[in-house]
Amino acid sequence: MLLTGIMGSPLKSLVHDDDRYQRSFHLFLERSSEHQCMRDFIHSKLPDILSSIGDGKSHLNVIGVGSGAGEIDLEMLNELHKKHPGVTVDNEVVEPSSQQLHNYKVLVSQKPELNYIKFTWNKMTASEFEERWKLSETTKKADFIHMIQMLYYVKDPGATISFFQSLLDKNGKLLIILVSGESGWGKLWRKYRHELCNTEISQCVTTGDIKSLLDSKGVSYHSFDLPSQMDITECFTEGDEKGELLLDFLTEVLDFNKTASPELKDGVLELLRHPDCSMESEGRVIFNNNLGVIVIDKPN
Repeated sequence: MLLTGIMGSPLKSLVHDDDRYQRSFHLFLERSSEHQCMRDFIHSKLPDILSSIGDGKSHLNVIGVGSGAGEIDLEMLNELHKKHPGVTVDNEVVEPSSQQLHNYKVLVSQKPELNYIKFTWNKMTASEFEERWKLSETTKKADFIHMIQMLYYVKDPGATISFFQSLLDKNGKLLIILVSGESGWGKLWRKYRHELCNTEISQCVTTGDIKSLLDSKGVSYHSFDLPSQMDITECFTEGDEKGELLLDFLTEVLDFNKTASPELKDGVLELLRHPDCSMESEGRVIFNNNLGVIVIDKPN
C-alpha cells in the first residue's frame, strides 16, 4: 500500500503505524474545533433527525461504524435517549483499532446510567462487518447508523453507503460526516490526489464527492455544513515535532517531512498556507477544517 512522491522514495500511508496515527489524531483534535462543531450539531440539529426514527418501538438498533473512542457516539446516544426515553438500545460498535475500542469500553464502564444500552463490540473494519453480516443472513434492521469521518478508509464509499443504507428499518436514518469539499482538505486533495491519496482505500473523499455520487443514483438526502478550523502554525517550523505530526495527519503520509520529495513538500506547504486553504490570524495559520453532514433515509 505505497504511494509515490514526485521523484522521491515511495510514501507510506500513515494508517500503517497505529501508534503514530493515534498521536497525530489526538494532536489534530487538540488543535481543531472538530469535536466541538460535531457536538453543536448533535445538540442542535440531531434531535429533530432522531425524533422520527423508531416509530413508537420499545427497542432501537444502532450501528456505529468507525466509532473511535466513543465520545461522540455517547453524545448521540444521549440525544437518542432524550427523544425516546424508556426505549432500550442495541448498539453495534464497529472499530478496527484495539486501542480505540479499549478506550470506548473504559468510557462506558464509567457510566452506569447507560444500562439501557447493550453494547456489542466488533473489532473489525466496515468491510469485515459487512461480510460477517451477509454470512449471518440476519434479518435484523437498524434504526440509526452513523459513519463519522470513516469513509476515507473503505475501498468503495458508494458500495459501503449502499450496504448500510440497505440495513435501515422503516424511518431509519444513516448519518455521514466527512470533510467538506470546500474545506482546505478538499483543495489539498484536488491538487495532490495522485501523490497523497491511497489507491487501495478511498482516503481523499469529501461530502462533495458523496453528494455527486448520491445525485447520480437518485438517492435523496439532507445536508448540513459544520464550520470548523484547525491551527497548523507549527507545520511551517522545520523540525518541530508537533508540526511534523500535524503534517502526517494532513497528508495521511507516515513521516511526510522526511520521506516526501523536496518538490512535493514545498508544494504542499505552499498550498496549506494559501488563502484557498487557510487564513492567517495574529501570527497563527488557521486551516479550513469545515465538515459536512449527510443524512440518508431507508431506500424507497
